[in-house]
Amino acid sequence: MAEQPATPVELGLDTFGDVEVDAAGDRLPYPQVIRNVVEQAVLADSVGVDSFGIGEHHRDDFAISSPEVVLGAIAGRTERMHLGTAVTVLSSDDPVRVYEKFATLDAVSNGRAEVILGRGSFTESFPLFGFELQDYELLFEEKLDLFAKLLDEEPVTWAGTIRPPLMEQHVYPKTAGRLKAWVGVGGSPESVVRAARHGLPLVLAIIGGQPARFAPYVDLYHRALAQLGQPVLPVAAHSPGFIAATDQEAADILWPHQETMMNRIGAERGWPPTNRARFENEIQEGALHVGSPETVAQKIADTVRTLGIQRFDLKYTTGTLPHEPLMTSIELYGTQVIPRVRELLAQDPAEALGLPS
Repeated sequence: MAEQPATPVELGLDTFGDVEVDAAGDRLPYPQVIRNVVEQAVLADSVGVDSFGIGEHHRDDFAISSPEVVLGAIAGRTERMHLGTAVTVLSSDDPVRVYEKFATLDAVSNGRAEVILGRGSFTESFPLFGFELQDYELLFEEKLDLFAKLLDEEPVTWAGTIRPPLMEQHVYPKTAGRLKAWVGVGGSPESVVRAARHGLPLVLAIIGGQPARFAPYVDLYHRALAQLGQPVLPVAAHSPGFIAATDQEAADILWPHQETMMNRIGAERGWPPTNRARFENEIQEGALHVGSPETVAQKIADTVRTLGIQRFDLKYTTGTLPHEPLMTSIELYGTQVIPRVRELLAQDPAEALGLPS
């Protein structure tokens, strides 16, 4: 594996603005869910979380369709966390507008903005904004190519098939530095190589199965960077999880909300209904980072070591999970899990960061 930058692993949180229920089990209105996300981010900043990401969705079980607006509100109430997306669906947006919005967020957050660009795992935005699913690959390829050029903040000349060309076009506002952009992928080799070709850091969405199965993609990314003459760049992983005082409590609180979410999505995609045994197995062997602070810290450290990554983001919201246990999970993540992960990785920093031993 290519040599990695010897920097501390960053530990962040992600949310899709999942629509929560209250203590009585009643669905919360969208405005309250969005305000709750702001409060969750404020708590995350105060307990030492490194970054906070909000995913873009256009469906009724997720409240946030404009992450940059919510991130702007969060920027005004936080001081240190990086603020970004998880992900921005670039395929159904305009690269210039996306760049302008995040350059603006970078200004109001004093240089803390970042954007993860992806195609998303849901496709509702395509018909909503008048795009054809048959153009799924072409839209992302061309728009990512344009966005990568915008990052240089020089006059852009670009031509493609999916939007009007640009000729020596300036885009404003300019940032104080360079806007940080990542490419989020679900694990296809073509997507990994595309990120390397554009010289952008990689985020692996590990939402099921053993994290170790993504190790070949990390290796492919570094080999592609080297062959393309690109500099060494960081890799991050995004996985779901939840933290409570004990392993049993965490699983018991999370399970009914996980079941609701998985069965709803499964019905849309033709999956069989989930069950508690499958859920428990995903905690023990798969992508779910669920349990006590010690259990979750051990699993995050193992994921970091196994993949040789430089950042791990925990998707801390799941389905209808209420605000109160989410706040507890965030507090435990910042005050107990993050320090413990750093302690575990400090015992073997070369392995943890993918450095030659």
